[in-house]
Amino acid sequence: MGKKRFGIMMVCGLVLAGCSTGGSTDGSGATTQTSGGGSNVFRVVVTQEMPSADLSLATDTISFSALNNVYEGLYRLDADSKPHAAGASEMAEVSEDGLVYKIKLREDAKWSNGDPVTAADYVYGWQRTVTPETGSEYAYLYAPVTNAEQITAGEKDPSELGIKAVNDHELEITLTQPTPYFDYLLAFPSFFPQKQSVVEEHGKDYASNSDNAIYNGPFTLTDFDGPGTDTEWSYTKNDQYWDTDTVQLDKINVSVVKESSTSLNLFQDGQADDVILTGELAQQMANDPAFVSQKEARTSYLEYNQRDENSPYRNADLRQAISYAIDREALVTQILGDGSVASTGLIPAEMTFSPTGNKDFTEDAGSVIAFDTAKAKEHWEKAKQDLGIDSLNIEFIASDDDATKKVLEYIKGAVEETLDGVTMNLTPVPFAVRLDRSTAGDFDIVLGGWGADYADASSFTDLFVTGNSYNRGHWSNADYDKVVKASSTTNANDPEKRWQDLIKAEQTIMAEQGVTPVYQKAEAHLRNTKVKGVVAHAAGATYDYKWASIEE
Repeated sequence: MGKKRFGIMMVCGLVLAGCSTGGSTDGSGATTQTSGGGSNVFRVVVTQEMPSADLSLATDTISFSALNNVYEGLYRLDADSKPHAAGASEMAEVSEDGLVYKIKLREDAKWSNGDPVTAADYVYGWQRTVTPETGSEYAYLYAPVTNAEQITAGEKDPSELGIKAVNDHELEITLTQPTPYFDYLLAFPSFFPQKQSVVEEHGKDYASNSDNAIYNGPFTLTDFDGPGTDTEWSYTKNDQYWDTDTVQLDKINVSVVKESSTSLNLFQDGQADDVILTGELAQQMANDPAFVSQKEARTSYLEYNQRDENSPYRNADLRQAISYAIDREALVTQILGDGSVASTGLIPAEMTFSPTGNKDFTEDAGSVIAFDTAKAKEHWEKAKQDLGIDSLNIEFIASDDDATKKVLEYIKGAVEETLDGVTMNLTPVPFAVRLDRSTAGDFDIVLGGWGADYADASSFTDLFVTGNSYNRGHWSNADYDKVVKASSTTNANDPEKRWQDLIKAEQTIMAEQGVTPVYQKAEAHLRNTKVKGVVAHAAGATYDYKWASIEE
């Protein structure tokens, strides 16, 4: 159903400019009237398909943004990205030692089918996510919760997880150690409630389309036909939502468009209200009144397949050679042009600050990342000697959206020009395929990335501990593992020592380029100037449309 609608939009936008929705433009290129005859419909363009609509299985920014709008957890991040009570009626009562959270739920919270949201729904959702059979890659986020790691390892029963329903509207959560960022986790989709009867009714087809689930957020998911392939879906206002009077939009229509030029045409022809631009188009439109650049707590990095003991990518000199060959400043200014900035390390800037002195993490950690062709060649010569090779053919995979393909081409050119004998074979693939291949280890080098799930360095440092499911390349370093563990155990309640552990972790992985950070992501948007109140979070699920509205 949605496919037909977008097919017509594409024809109208690109061929028959007169075939619009009847709205005129206001100089920003945006429409003064939304589609659907003036109803409150916000039309958003994204660059990739949604890989999963399952709270336990989602792992990516597009899925998390969707889930954040159609579900709700105990807390929701506000416009300042601070957690506040949502599914909870008030903020938790926390014990002095920071280990026990007592939480009261809203008694007026309902699922979209009219059933009440109860404490049992949180208990079930959490237990489902940590159960090994579910296969959740985000189960590791539950590590602070009592018995979570043992359950995920198959050593304890899910019923032993540190969350219990005191009654229908009271929860008690027990942690193994104080966790400074736990409030942020309670606002993250992996910790949202799930209704057991609905999950069990649909079995393996649960959340495989928008009808095979129920929702408790400001909107419900509609018109979603399947993960990884559907190019259109919607969020429709949820009349069962406890705070439905606050929600102004009737509907958000989401369309996947991978080419920046097509997105710009749709926006300028009044067929879309929010589009993403990259490269030259972003630079050209930077002074438009509708232009918005949103810096994210997200690092795009190269991950090297080090799974096989004979893998050449286990050689630190090879990884350093590739890193030194990349001119990150030229990449972000000349290729991306969307406000993205050159990475100085794994942890993005302006995300987390020292407990004393309020220094940015990147400033405290320093940087070993540089563009230096002489050093690149020097490390390549050492790598060739150690590996006994003269040349190297690399399969370089990444997502197939417009911007990423340009980044791929730029890195290929830089590396091949600097490192004599290296050939990079580019393999752009759909987003969901890139995730699957990364997880399976089916790559030589992959351009991936990570957006912080919460505003703390551990959201990144935890990823590359030996055995973490997101350590796709299987880089491993005992010193790194040791300091990351100390940050969440021994020093969890000592902010200064914990900070130093995290700094040491960053410096350790960067010293040998266990992964190679390239840029800190920003997204350049053209957003209809009549659309107000779109909340974007640098860390966590990116978008929240609960407070968005369209001015007539």
